[in-house]
Amino acid sequence: MASGFGIHGGPGRCYPIWMDFSECMSKAEDPKSCKDFRDDYLECLHHRKEFTKLNQFFREEKRQRDGGSNDAHGHGGNH
Repeated sequence: MASGFGIHGGPGRCYPIWMDFSECMSKAEDPKSCKDFRDDYLECLHHRKEFTKLNQFFREEKRQRDGGSNDAHGHGGNH
């Protein structure tokens, strides 16, 4: 995964982040201190935070377009 080569032969998009994480792990006395580097690398690979934010955005946009109600019965949530 961290060979450094992308699918088109150049460096992979996450390779620089992997190198930061790898360097941190090689120098750290406590691997937990590299958590931020690990999180950045996993986000680069999988985009989970980005997709979560996009889903929240689109749900809110739909809610506003549908009249601002989250309630399935259309009561606006104020009973």
